[in-house]
Amino acid sequence: MKNIPAMHLPIGLHINKLMLIGGVALCFVHLSMNQSNAQNYPRSDTDVTTYHYDSRRTGWNQNETVLTTENVNSSSFRVLHSVALDDQVDAQPLVVTHQRIRGLRGRHDLLYVVTANNTVYALDADTGAVLLTRRLGPPVPQERLPGKCNNNGPNIGITSTPVIDREAGTMYVIPYTLENGQPVYRIHALDLRSLDDKVEPVRVAASHTLTDGTRYAFRADVSRQRPALLQANGNIYAAFGSFCDYRADVSRGWLLGWRADTLEPLRANELVNVEATSPHNYFLSGIWMSGYGVAAGPGGALYFVTGNSDPSGTTYHPPLNLQQSVVKMSGDLTEVLDYFTPSGPRFGVSTLDRRDEDFGSGGVMIVPGRRDGPPLAVAAGKVGRMYLLDRSALGGYDPGTERVLGVFSIGACWCGPSFFVGADNVRRIVSSGGQSVMVWRVEPADSDEEDAAATLTKESVSATLATGQDPGFFTSISSDGTEEGTAVIWAVGRPTDTSPALLTLYAFDARDGRTLFSSAAGSWPLPNHNANVVPVVANGKVYVASYKALNIFGLNGQLSARVGPSPSAGREHQTFGTVAAIQDLPGIPGGLVTLRTRTGALVQVDTSEAQREHASEVMVLGRAVGVRGLADAAGVVHAEAIVRAKDSPALWHHE
Repeated sequence: MKNIPAMHLPIGLHINKLMLIGGVALCFVHLSMNQSNAQNYPRSDTDVTTYHYDSRRTGWNQNETVLTTENVNSSSFRVLHSVALDDQVDAQPLVVTHQRIRGLRGRHDLLYVVTANNTVYALDADTGAVLLTRRLGPPVPQERLPGKCNNNGPNIGITSTPVIDREAGTMYVIPYTLENGQPVYRIHALDLRSLDDKVEPVRVAASHTLTDGTRYAFRADVSRQRPALLQANGNIYAAFGSFCDYRADVSRGWLLGWRADTLEPLRANELVNVEATSPHNYFLSGIWMSGYGVAAGPGGALYFVTGNSDPSGTTYHPPLNLQQSVVKMSGDLTEVLDYFTPSGPRFGVSTLDRRDEDFGSGGVMIVPGRRDGPPLAVAAGKVGRMYLLDRSALGGYDPGTERVLGVFSIGACWCGPSFFVGADNVRRIVSSGGQSVMVWRVEPADSDEEDAAATLTKESVSATLATGQDPGFFTSISSDGTEEGTAVIWAVGRPTDTSPALLTLYAFDARDGRTLFSSAAGSWPLPNHNANVVPVVANGKVYVASYKALNIFGLNGQLSARVGPSPSAGREHQTFGTVAAIQDLPGIPGGLVTLRTRTGALVQVDTSEAQREHASEVMVLGRAVGVRGLADAAGVVHAEAIVRAKDSPALWHHE
């Protein structure tokens, strides 16, 4: 149990239970205190200081003593407070209890929220009152991105979830700023009391040797810092991918680290693709994971999943190019310790590269261990296959077979898994691919047989969520330890259309998938930019941050959710459709593409300029794309940029 100085012990403190999970003793401390919603509830003081609650990325708050399957329903659970914010929120909010704030008396329960405008908010976690704000510089406008990538909002500032060191009183965050006309990343160490920098911010920089002996330098102008930050091994880690896969000729996947106390960069860094050449001058192997964070195992090893590389499907070359793979990395970033890469004709690395079916659209979760069976991890991507992996032997790459513990169908996944332990003391994985929550029992549940095989058994499936954009969504779980009837699975569905583009908060009974509650929880009027919203549950409240709004849900709430204002008009015209035909032009393979629009009309697109500028999505028959460009007198659209679009025509805009 975290030590609490005796002088700060509140009246009514008592240790409610002691339980053992993964070899770690967990004390659940309950406090009797007034909630702001006019009724007394025993609550625990829970901090949420990192993405998905912990460095294993389980998404499980096992300390929730207020919200249960009995009281989370439409008659007793609604919005308590809402807050207007200055821009969209891609990052998960973080919670710190009993925190001192400069200029205010006493201690406060705080919610830290960051926006795409590079603004950091410190809000009262009970009322939403703004206590502190700080803007970390002007964000980079969309017009400055490669190909004007629109897989984001008009401002690209803080995208990733920060991480908080509670003991040091420090928040680490990486804004994306425009400095002297150039995009720059800097890592900041902010004082929780004031949001001031505790040390001088450090500009993100790195270099690595390629296979031909040349040095490749980190380029902030083509690198997107989307995955949540990680604190482990005394370091802060950040991963990077690309913007819309544009400038794939120079953009590559990075994992970088800094000392937490000084922000001194680690001597080593990880460049996932160090090949000097490729058939299409196309590299990537980015780390993006839909915002899911790099995970840390019990021994300090780091785990992440990579995306696509050259569409030829011929550049897989471990460890020089580890695309479409789960990677296990040493904490000092000097060594790839292990990896797993899918194989086979339908779902192998070559096919995934050719079709841009990123394994890395989802994150990898470390499954908390038990005395029986191997140490486990799970990961899934765009094709919807969730792999159960042995962390002591991830499986490498075998063209003949995938050496994993199991493969399970969950639906296409721009998402990440969660975890909890039920009242029967059995571990469970929660997947969120497609449009449904699935709960999987980890088997064998309890076995004294050392060679007992680990596998997953599907236990329940939720009702279909109203969720659009790309398939999948994110979940979190709250429970009072393993008490019966307290485990609730929370999810936020992505919008299903562009007007009004509402996000929906769901609560499901973890025992059987029964829907307990659903309600509008904000909006996301950015059809080509996935809402990777993670609901945060702590101390009897649920926080949902979205487009220019934060909504705080709780018992006895009386309000409807705040919805952010619609974006200002003026987005460039785009042509949307599915690829109906692909033809070569002289010197430009696939240079002429025919699209079938929502109305059924056929439009020809000359992709030459977009390809020359490395601002084109890989063309695949049947795939939905959006084309920005002008039409000539013959009606042929000359593409400046081509981006992958959502499968649903309802999400196409400005056609």
